[in-house]
Amino acid sequence: MTRNQIMKIIKDENVQFFRLQFVDIFGFMKNIAIPQSQIKKALDGDMMFDGSSIDGFARINESDMNLKPDFDTFTVLPWRKKDGKAAARIICDIYKPDGTAFVGCPRGNLKRVMAEAKKIGYTMNVGTEAEFFLFNKDECGNPTTETHDNAGYFSVDADDEGIDCRREIIETLEAMGFEIEASHHEVAEGQHEINFKYADAVTAADNTTTFKWVVKTIAKQYGLHATFMPKPVFGINGSGMHTNQSLFTTKGKNAFEDKKDKMGLSKIAYQYIAGIIKNARGFAAVTNPLVNSYKRLVAGYEAPVYVAWSGPNRSAMLRIPAARGLSTRVEVRCPDPTCNPYLAFAMMMNSGLDGIKNKLTPPASVDCDIYGMCDIDMKKAKIVSMPANLQEAIEEFKKNPIAKETLGEHIFEKYVAAKEAEWDSYRISVTDWEIDNYLNIY
Repeated sequence: MTRNQIMKIIKDENVQFFRLQFVDIFGFMKNIAIPQSQIKKALDGDMMFDGSSIDGFARINESDMNLKPDFDTFTVLPWRKKDGKAAARIICDIYKPDGTAFVGCPRGNLKRVMAEAKKIGYTMNVGTEAEFFLFNKDECGNPTTETHDNAGYFSVDADDEGIDCRREIIETLEAMGFEIEASHHEVAEGQHEINFKYADAVTAADNTTTFKWVVKTIAKQYGLHATFMPKPVFGINGSGMHTNQSLFTTKGKNAFEDKKDKMGLSKIAYQYIAGIIKNARGFAAVTNPLVNSYKRLVAGYEAPVYVAWSGPNRSAMLRIPAARGLSTRVEVRCPDPTCNPYLAFAMMMNSGLDGIKNKLTPPASVDCDIYGMCDIDMKKAKIVSMPANLQEAIEEFKKNPIAKETLGEHIFEKYVAAKEAEWDSYRISVTDWEIDNYLNIY
C-alpha cells in the first residue's frame, strides 16, 4: 500500500483518529493514538516516544525513539466506526533518532533474521493456530474462569454459546483483510479456535498479534473475557498455538517437498526437523514464556510434552500435516499464544536453519502414542521431555548458542532478566495449593 492510497482511505472513510502500534519484547501491543491533524507527520516517520517507559527498551538517558510505519499494515478498525467517524491503525518499527534501527525492536529483529535467511536462499512462511477461552465476568466486571458454555470439540450451534461472538470476531478480521480458513469450538468448555491463512513470518507475526487484540476487543463487547493464558483451569485442555512453518526458495518453490521421498519430504525438510528437535528445549523459554505455560505442558491433555517428530502422531512435539505441494510444512505444537510471535518465529526459524547449515539428521519418527511409552522405550528412542518449568527453560535458553545470535544481545539479556525475575516472584509466592494442603495439618 502506498502513502497516497492510505491518504485516500483516510479521506473516504473519514478517519479522525490514528493508532501507531508496536510491540515490546514480551509481545504486548503498545500504541500511540493521534488525531487526524498529525497523520501526515506520522506517515513520514517523525512521531517520537519515550522508549525508557517501555519495559525492556531503553535507558532513561537514551530514551527518544522514532516510530516508522509499515504502510502495508494500515487498516481501518471496523468496531471504531461511530457517528460517521472512523479510526485506523498502522504497525511501526522502532528507530533511533539517528535513523538506525533500534536493536530492541522485536519486529525489526525478525526482519533482520529473515534477511539473513534470504542470503542463503530461503524465506519462511508461517501459519498459527491460537486457541483461546471465553469466560464470564463477575458482577464487578472482573474476569472469572467460569465458562459460558458446555460444548466440546466441533460442537454444533445449540451447545456452543460462543458462536455469535466467534462469528463477529471472524467478520471483523475479514474486514481488516484476514483470510479466514476455519473456526470451531475446541476440546475444553469455553475454548475456541479460529484459523487464518499463512503469510511470510513478519506478516504472520503482525497477524497473530492483531488477532489476539481483535479477539479480546470483540469478546469484551459481548460481556465476556477472552484469554490466551495457556492453562487457566486445572484438569482440562490448555490453549496452544500450533505453528505451521515452511521454507520457500527465492524462486517460490517449497523447499520442504520432494515427491520421490516416501513421506514427500526433501533433505532440507529433514534437516530443518532435526534442527527444531535439537533446539526445542533451548527455545522453550520464548515459545512458552510464562510460569503458567508449563502447567499446559503435562501429559494427559494432548499437550506436546515430548521432543519427537512424526507424520500423523499428535502426541509428538513436531508433526508433518498430510498436505503436500506448496502446503508441505512442519507443525511445531509446543508454542502457546502468550509468546511474542516475532521472537518465537525467529527462534524456530534459526533452529531449523541450524539443522540445515550443519546437515543434521533427525531421529527416527515416532508413530506410536508417546504418552503410552515406558521410560525404557523412551530412552531407547532418545525421546526427551520439554522443560518442566520456566526456570528449567530459562537455563536451557541461556545455554543455547543460537539464542543470543537470534535475538541479539539487547533483547536476549533483557528477556532473560525479566523471566528470571518472573520465576523468582513465583518461587517465593505462597499459593492456594500450599494453604489447602498444609495449613490444616502442620
